[in-house]
Amino acid sequence: MNTPRTSSPTWLKSSLSGSGDNCVEVATLPGGGQAVRDSKDPGGPVLTFPSREWAVFIRGVRNGNLG
Repeated sequence: MNTPRTSSPTWLKSSLSGSGDNCVEVATLPGGGQAVRDSKDPGGPVLTFPSREWAVFIRGVRNGNLG
């Protein structure tokens, strides 16, 4: 889901990203949700996820269920 930019979140990029250009940044939103954006386009679209959906996504990544 595409949503407008959030108001001043603290964006984080993985330290494992190195200097690569294919990175995303995440930010915690008020209320516990998460926002995701392309690190190359910080003024571009932002995807937002409620905390429950984000937890399901992270669990899927950790369990190797996405791919």
